[in-house]
Amino acid sequence: MSATTSSSQSTFDACLQSLSANLTTDEQQTQMLRCISNTIDETKSGVDAFYLIYAASLVFFMQAGFAMVCAGSVRLKNLQNTMLKNLLDACGAALGFYTVGYAFAWGSSYPGIKVDNDELTFAGLSNFFLSDLDQKAFWLFQFSFAATSATIVAGALAERSQMLAYLLYSTALTAFVYPIVVHSIWTPNGFLSSFNANPLLGIGVIDYAGSLVVHVTGGQTALIAAHVLGARKGRFHEIDGRRIAKDFPGHSIALKMLGVFILWFGWYGFNAGSVYYITVKSNAVLAQNAVVNTTLSAAAGCISALLAKAWLSERQTGEATFSLTDALWGCLSGLVSVTGGCAIIDSWASIVIGLISGLIYLWGSNLLVKMQVDDAVDAIPIHLCSGVWGALSVGLFAVPEYVQLIHPGVTAAGWFYKINDGRLLACQVIGILFVLGWVTVLMLPFFGLLHYLGWLR
Repeated sequence: MSATTSSSQSTFDACLQSLSANLTTDEQQTQMLRCISNTIDETKSGVDAFYLIYAASLVFFMQAGFAMVCAGSVRLKNLQNTMLKNLLDACGAALGFYTVGYAFAWGSSYPGIKVDNDELTFAGLSNFFLSDLDQKAFWLFQFSFAATSATIVAGALAERSQMLAYLLYSTALTAFVYPIVVHSIWTPNGFLSSFNANPLLGIGVIDYAGSLVVHVTGGQTALIAAHVLGARKGRFHEIDGRRIAKDFPGHSIALKMLGVFILWFGWYGFNAGSVYYITVKSNAVLAQNAVVNTTLSAAAGCISALLAKAWLSERQTGEATFSLTDALWGCLSGLVSVTGGCAIIDSWASIVIGLISGLIYLWGSNLLVKMQVDDAVDAIPIHLCSGVWGALSVGLFAVPEYVQLIHPGVTAAGWFYKINDGRLLACQVIGILFVLGWVTVLMLPFFGLLHYLGWLR
């Protein structure tokens, strides 16, 4: 029993009015306590639901950021076509995750809760079409993550992919490929999950907000798709046996800047929202830690990429050039890399992670050019390379006290805190190999089939 209160009425007064006069004093006291308890539980449920809806809204707003980044990175003649494809990504993801994606990922599971049984399952088998699902705010939050993973691919294929291909891959990715990764790492019955009763190596993979689950999945899909699709006409050519890459500068650096700031803003919902239940005291601590580390890593990644590129240009041409685009992409790399451990690392570690991510971005971008893989927005080095680094960084920098807030009694820690215990780092490596292998096994033949049918380019 709970009491309905008006805005001007306290819970105590409402429960007092609901008491039955026919009860004894002891029975009234018991009923009063039960009423107050139920009302508090309902309030907590409402606050948690609102928090998830708010966080999901921030994450979904990142779709606008991705759209602006793509818009600024393509040539003006391809702008409208690129924007429509970004819209189709979100629409395909919504339908795929509604029909079967959520069921395969989370079916009958609850986030952040350990289970007593050690049963391992390949996928969830309930809640198809959201049937019997009570926590629909949680579906919205998870959908926004799935849409993010799908949208990563859009930038890499810009200016040369067919419209149908976007709709097909975004649906396939969010309906099956991505959900299996989610189930394996985030749900209590996943074989890599740290929430399983008997986790891998006694610890399991820890990927707090998705460096591995979201960004490596999307980044590896983008790499496969870009490789199968091929480069834009005129992007690569040879002169005297040397491979030369022709730059196709986007038409608006201002849109790139706007897109990155929108993404940075949305990332606070991405990382802080991953606590799910904000009314739990320890989760409030984790959420605050997450937003601070998100900010610092983004800043460090930006500065790192900017200065490193300036130093490289000075060494190559004799004049240092400060590249705004590289600074922006370095910022995104810092955001991607800190996502996996944002809530369970110290602030100094987030700066180190961001600094290294800026360098990793530059290395990955140059490697793509050498491999003649055309990526219009550098989505692959930003999300794949920095995502892998983010997953590894958890195995290096995870603070044991923060880990225990998520997993009470677990003694897992980053390698820098326990030099003689590399189990967490080993779990992270295994998780990375699984995601790369799973995505490759499914998406390589998928894009190969689209290419064979003439539906890709």
